[in-house]
Amino acid sequence: MTPRPALASSLAVDVAIVGAGLTGLWTAYYLAAARPDLRIAVVEREIAGFGASGRNGGWASALFPASLATLARLSSREAALAQHQAMRASVDEVIAVAATEGIDADIAKGGTVVLARTGPQLARARAEVAEARSWGREDLTLLSEAEARARLDAAGTLGATYTADCAALHPAKLVRGLASVVEGRGVAIYEQTPALAIAPHAVTTPAGTITADIVVRATEGYTSSLPGLERALVPVYSLIIATAPLPASVWAEIGLAERETFSDHRNLIVYGQRTADDRLVFGGRGAPYHLGSSIRPGFDRDERVFASLYATLLEMFPVLRGTRVTHSWGGALGIPRDWCASVGLDPTTGLAWAGGYVGDGVTTTNLAGRTLRDLILGRPSELTALPWVGHRSPLWEPEPLRWLGINAGLRAMSLADAEETITGRRSIAARLMAPLLGGH
Repeated sequence: MTPRPALASSLAVDVAIVGAGLTGLWTAYYLAAARPDLRIAVVEREIAGFGASGRNGGWASALFPASLATLARLSSREAALAQHQAMRASVDEVIAVAATEGIDADIAKGGTVVLARTGPQLARARAEVAEARSWGREDLTLLSEAEARARLDAAGTLGATYTADCAALHPAKLVRGLASVVEGRGVAIYEQTPALAIAPHAVTTPAGTITADIVVRATEGYTSSLPGLERALVPVYSLIIATAPLPASVWAEIGLAERETFSDHRNLIVYGQRTADDRLVFGGRGAPYHLGSSIRPGFDRDERVFASLYATLLEMFPVLRGTRVTHSWGGALGIPRDWCASVGLDPTTGLAWAGGYVGDGVTTTNLAGRTLRDLILGRPSELTALPWVGHRSPLWEPEPLRWLGINAGLRAMSLADAEETITGRRSIAARLMAPLLGGH
């Protein structure tokens, strides 16, 4: 697609947003709706949705990277539950805005089924549901083997957890549609315009400086490229493959009749969905973290990881043997040191931020956009009282410590899954590495 024009000269606005992903665009959308008189400019190094917003696995879920226990430690039990309810409501908000604004993003709210395919996985599934009940939550249920297979019939299935709070969608269609809607509301989007630096009331670009009352950092996995923010978030790659459209006979064996998103309770994350055109999209972690938080186009592809994802897919669904993979891609997501996403505004500097979604951003960005709207407009609300507001994660360790730690953690999770398959017991390595990897 043809990029929008780049910024040509210095500019003065009310709100400058760095990053035309979902965080930046949702913020612009809600600000423009609340205050049409505001002068809002969004700058983007590439094109709208170039990063994780356009290249994710298409889960609009209620998942938040930090646990309820972590959020309660930041605030209170009631506030943690309020955060969870806000995430659940945000799933429906994404769907409602897409419908209202005519954004055709292939959305289907079929929920999420997370399979248990080994004894340790089934134990984790049961523990997760028990933990939800201890918080008074009824939105997560434990499925028997028969109930699980009725939704998704994968090899070795013993049971599953299920929640209705997720919609499958086409991420690029959502973010590009949102960009067009935002632009139609009078927001200026300057593509091919990198932010060289962010400072109070100023964004430096190659074409000049944007001065603004408020500057919003919405850079997620690319945050480490900004001066002074090298250790704020680390970019970790997630890779995805997509099959050719599958015939109805194959889907009759696999399931996903309601286009449920799916995963299983292994240690190293995998995720998938059935697309509107009947492809199976399947992704996961496993690609290495690169020294110095390096981000390069070549890192988007790792043939070893693509092959591993395909092998996992065939192991889960033998009926797919011989199926062609027609698309493969990847990209960087942003991980804070404590695995807790945050949103905030420093009124003394006019600097606002949101991010650290750890791959759970499709819905969380929407909550961030509405929260930033309220913070920027100085309107205290239920959203601005949530425990992630104003949270500041500690910095990551300097190199080479974080390179050693993160890659050791990723390797340990892969070995843990192999260990559990062989022994039938929960991995000791996984328990030891959980604190480093944000386990909760």
